[in-house]
Amino acid sequence: MSSHATSRTSFDRELRTLRDQVLVLGSMVENAIVKSMDVLVRRDLKESSRVVQDDDLIDKKRFEIEERCIDLMATQQPMAGDLRVLIAILHISVELERMGDYAEGIGRISLMMGEEGTLKPLLDIPRMADRAVAMLRRSLDAFVARDTEIARRVCDEDDEVDALYDQVYRELLTYMIEDPATIRKATYLLWVAHDLERIADRATNVAERAIFLATGQLTEVNVSKY
Repeated sequence: MSSHATSRTSFDRELRTLRDQVLVLGSMVENAIVKSMDVLVRRDLKESSRVVQDDDLIDKKRFEIEERCIDLMATQQPMAGDLRVLIAILHISVELERMGDYAEGIGRISLMMGEEGTLKPLLDIPRMADRAVAMLRRSLDAFVARDTEIARRVCDEDDEVDALYDQVYRELLTYMIEDPATIRKATYLLWVAHDLERIADRATNVAERAIFLATGQLTEVNVSKY
């Protein structure tokens, strides 16, 4: 095998490893989102603290991916398609890390609520979380498969999360107008809903990067209202 072929094989292996690390990061973020909602519903302050602390692990993984991408760009001088892969991975890792930040934010909100119960039974907010997590999973599926159809469906699903957010917002606003004593508790839930809405927006960004990876075209498929 020639030195060029050996180098190509090694580079392909590095790209596969990076892709796998993105999936590891995605799994860490998904777990953080699911856990943040679970501890919010159960009012588990100890585990809420753990959600906040574990965000450091997500940050660390993102920086590991970023550093490896930059190193490969500097040492391998990738061209065309390979460079597109590295750029997509860089952007996706940032989006995933930001989703982790929103999960951490929900953990912090849970801590701020303390021992108090929520203002109302949580129904639509967990639905938002479920849809956002599903969007995250499918956006990463689209990234791995370079499937533009899956990616575009993810972007379309963001409208469902936006609609749920609007519903939650209106309901909580009604509580606050009718009884100002509920403002603080309602505000906590508004913050949670906003974090989930932003997670869904970030998932659409990942899907758009999957389209970029497949087509070479940067496309803003779905523009958030917020």
